[in-house]
Amino acid sequence: MNASQLLLLIAIFFLTSVISVITGSTSLITVPVMLQLSIEPRIALATNMLALTFMSVGGTLPFIGKKAIDRSRLPIMIFLTLLGSMIGALFVLVVPSKLMPLIISILMIVVAVFSITNQKAGIVSRIGKPSPIAEIGGYVATFVLGVYGGFFSGGYVTMLTAAYVSLFRMTFVQAIANTKFINIFSSLIATIIFFTQGIVDYKLGMILSITMFMGGIVGSRLALRLSNIWLRRIFLTTVIVLALKTLVDFVVLR
Repeated sequence: MNASQLLLLIAIFFLTSVISVITGSTSLITVPVMLQLSIEPRIALATNMLALTFMSVGGTLPFIGKKAIDRSRLPIMIFLTLLGSMIGALFVLVVPSKLMPLIISILMIVVAVFSITNQKAGIVSRIGKPSPIAEIGGYVATFVLGVYGGFFSGGYVTMLTAAYVSLFRMTFVQAIANTKFINIFSSLIATIIFFTQGIVDYKLGMILSITMFMGGIVGSRLALRLSNIWLRRIFLTTVIVLALKTLVDFVVLR
């Protein structure tokens, strides 16, 4: 990789991390760009996961002390995320990922449909606790999406945000804060597994990690300044665009 390609990659990773603190779906942009630069797929996934870990740390810091992180649910969410992401990361080593673009696009379209049909979801905190079924559903979603997040991560935070808004009755600010914190553990456990397999590009990974750490801080500060209505608009627009793009890419590549 020459200097101009590296600078291009840094610029894309920074801008993507700023926006994706709100929207998620970082890897739907960063991984394809890495593949276009002839980085081997597994190395691209593993190196991107390292950078995501740092982005999640940077994205979480501005929320500390803002009472946006749900401390009561946190221990269970962290445990389920670690377990699911460990399983997902192991899948990377043995499972082909040819159908992943189709799966991602379908799930993100589902997220978009949900957001359109639930106009008030995430804009204000709903009175009362979620039902026992919804509460359990939130934890199930944490585990299942943790598996997916450890495998690829593209759209992981996007879908987890939608799940927390609908099932745990969080506002978008709360969901963004919690998913960023949870994603630290999802990306970290996957990165550790990838390290043991020797598929992380250390030099490139550290450059991109610093880049995304800074982008995460900027993005979270932006999220704290925007209203839940605007966060919802940005979230929904990005979900629809990325879902259609991923679906089109899948059809074209076939």
